[in-house]
Amino acid sequence: MINARGSAVSPPAAPRIFSPPLRVAIVGAGPAGIHAAGALAELAPGTKIDMFERLPTPYGLVRYGLAPGHAESEKFVASLHTVLVASDFRLFCNVEIGKDLSVEDLRSSYDAVIIATGAPRDALLDIPGVELPGSFGAADFVGWYNDHPDAPQHWPLHAESVAVIGGGNVALDVTRMLLVEAQSLQATDVSDEVREGIAGSRVREVHIFVRRGPADARFSPNELRALGELPGVDVVVDAADVAPDRHIERMTKQLVHTRLAVETLRGFADTAPADRTAQRRVHLHFYRKPVEILGNGKVEALRVERTDPDGYGHVTASGVCTDYPVQAVYRAIGFLGTPLAGVPFDHGRGIVSHRSGAVVDESGLPIAGLFVTGWMKRGAAGLIGAARPDARQTVETMLRQLDSFGGRRVDRNRIEEVLAAGDLFPVDWEGWLRIDAAEKDLGVEHGRPRVKIGDREELVRIGTKSAVHAE
Repeated sequence: MINARGSAVSPPAAPRIFSPPLRVAIVGAGPAGIHAAGALAELAPGTKIDMFERLPTPYGLVRYGLAPGHAESEKFVASLHTVLVASDFRLFCNVEIGKDLSVEDLRSSYDAVIIATGAPRDALLDIPGVELPGSFGAADFVGWYNDHPDAPQHWPLHAESVAVIGGGNVALDVTRMLLVEAQSLQATDVSDEVREGIAGSRVREVHIFVRRGPADARFSPNELRALGELPGVDVVVDAADVAPDRHIERMTKQLVHTRLAVETLRGFADTAPADRTAQRRVHLHFYRKPVEILGNGKVEALRVERTDPDGYGHVTASGVCTDYPVQAVYRAIGFLGTPLAGVPFDHGRGIVSHRSGAVVDESGLPIAGLFVTGWMKRGAAGLIGAARPDARQTVETMLRQLDSFGGRRVDRNRIEEVLAAGDLFPVDWEGWLRIDAAEKDLGVEHGRPRVKIGDREELVRIGTKSAVHAE
């Protein structure tokens, strides 16, 4: 086949019909898992899908990873809903694989198991002082302001000057939420507890530190512009950090989003000091590498080292360090997957060991019937939309493996027995719809489209059938 640009492309895979229909378990009900269900519905019509999620609600990153008021969040939810209901699925939220059920329970009950659990852990920052009180991982803070049921109920926003380490959109989200005005969250779905916490924030200054230059940061132009549009906040960039060099010029010519991001940053740098009148500020520092968090019993400063660019996108240490007085440090340098018992794990990369989505053992041989997709497959990189082609590749690999080696002997009734024997309270699809309706009802009471419920027990109470009987 030839595409519109005249390039050869692979023809779409023909749908496969299996008799009896395949039964597949998907671990994780976020974008990766839902798109795997969608690929199965398209490529192997009739497949029976059971989706397991440790949280009481589906949608994962879309529900708990985007900043409140994100312009695309409702569109993402609607899209995932459409994909999910087009497949033949059952939903088992509030069931944790590795705790309530084992991977082996699933492998013995299904023709295939797809791991799609995401990357919920903060990547490690190995510098002295990282353990000091006031040093936070971005994942916990993001969970708090998104009313994640496992996040802390309260968040300390006592620092006036804060450092954020990272060169991606998570660093920008964290910064915006540190400086956002509580009243601007009125139209979002955050709980009153989060809005009250934001209202009590003392943060007046945020320093963002990026190890390399502006052409290598992963800031999207839209997120940068949103930072610059925060009411009562000035964004400060050193013109020297965004001055042209051969690497920046090369990257801005090749990549449109890089050009737009650099143009936005240069716009911040061109703002005259006299025009910076806001009482709160964001300082974006490029070519700065954190080397130590300083403090006696708590965070008191961050020491950063200047890095020197070589014109090819690489940097080297200069040995020149500067201490920035801050009272809190937020680490937004990436996320890692969590090992799952019974699944080979690459601890260095924070992903499941695999080949094109087929999980492999220590010798590199595929483990029959076990697959992976999403961030547990490729690492925490790429936009949410990347989950779709990624899931399709995994499903295509799965179907080829089933063609080559045939099905395994499985007891299709065993999972029902295991679920019935355990002291479990699964939230099914109807239960999620009750939670969805309850949050929308709360929104009506507060004059908003929705108010999230963050308490796990309340989510489970509404989502389980016992809630119906209690009402």
